[in-house]
Amino acid sequence: MNPVVQALGRRLRLAVIGGGPGSFIGPVHRTAAKLDDRFEIVAGVLSSDSVRSRQAAADVGIPNERAYADWRKLLDAESWRSDGADVVAVMTPNDSHHAICAEALAHDFDLICDKPLATTLADAVDLVHRVRASGRIFCLTHNYTAYPMVRQARDMVAAGTIGEVRQIQLAYVQGHNATLVEADAAQRSWRFEPERCGTSLVLGDIGTHAHHLGAFVSGLELEEVLAELWASVPGRTSDDAANVLMRWSGGARGAMWVTNAAAGGVHGLAFRIFGAKGGLEWHQERPNELYHRQHGDAERIITRRLHGVLTPSAERAARIEVGHPEGYQEAFANLYKDVAEVIAARRGGRPCDPLALDFPTVEDGARGLAMIEACVASARSGQWTRARVEL
Repeated sequence: MNPVVQALGRRLRLAVIGGGPGSFIGPVHRTAAKLDDRFEIVAGVLSSDSVRSRQAAADVGIPNERAYADWRKLLDAESWRSDGADVVAVMTPNDSHHAICAEALAHDFDLICDKPLATTLADAVDLVHRVRASGRIFCLTHNYTAYPMVRQARDMVAAGTIGEVRQIQLAYVQGHNATLVEADAAQRSWRFEPERCGTSLVLGDIGTHAHHLGAFVSGLELEEVLAELWASVPGRTSDDAANVLMRWSGGARGAMWVTNAAAGGVHGLAFRIFGAKGGLEWHQERPNELYHRQHGDAERIITRRLHGVLTPSAERAARIEVGHPEGYQEAFANLYKDVAEVIAARRGGRPCDPLALDFPTVEDGARGLAMIEACVASARSGQWTRARVEL
């Protein structure tokens, strides 16, 4: 039986803010929410333009009376309804995340928020405190950690399979900004506006994903960085590339290369983590394969649905039988499935499946902002800079 319906007698009611016409991430969130039948989307604000918002809401099946003109009206109205939303999903530009999430917490909603958590570390830490004080559930959608093979790698590291972690290499190499796309007003994104995006375009957009992937799999915290950020495309004023040397807790060292301006690059998210006994390697463009190399032994490729080999958390995240590909959308849905079960269990006064607690949290979001601010400061000073934040 659906564990959410079992706990509550119904599906969780979800309100969505952002992700309307022209958005890539909006349909991803809405599809992920419905894939496992844990949520029903009941309300929304899908555009800052009230007319477009109502039309977009109608297009996705939201009733007209619950298609709101702005997010404040949504939070006020839904908090008073007897059938009001339980959870709010935020997929707006970065500069609005803090205000929306803070107000949603004040109205007693659980939250699912797109990354990055905020545009400043101060705002991110403020949200950590607000979430803790509220007792609400907060999921940050670093969805790559919901791939089966990523969870498998995390569990293998934790079990000591590769020994003490010594080196962490991270990469996220895209090419959609390899030309001066922002020169065309029709293509210019809010991501090229620092007041909306934050202090670093490339780190806020994709660097936070690479950093979180390294932290999730290794189980370590980033301590210090020595960073170089630059605009590789002539005429660009926002950074589109970063090289970062990293010092992690426990003495591990590593590096991160992220760019969205590598001509010909497609996606290129990957990690290589090496310990005292061996290493693990994963590429998001080949998501169903995890490479395990043990010192002095042959390479092994671990794939989905290897029963008796995969860990319980990897098994939970795997959906489709071997031979059929699964990837980005399913990983996103894994986060929605996990957080739904945790919210429903708490609201229903029942214990939740411990495996459902794998989703990224508000604390992960704050660590991502600490990484960004440390890299920006390091790039300016040319010095190693502390990246660890006490929460």
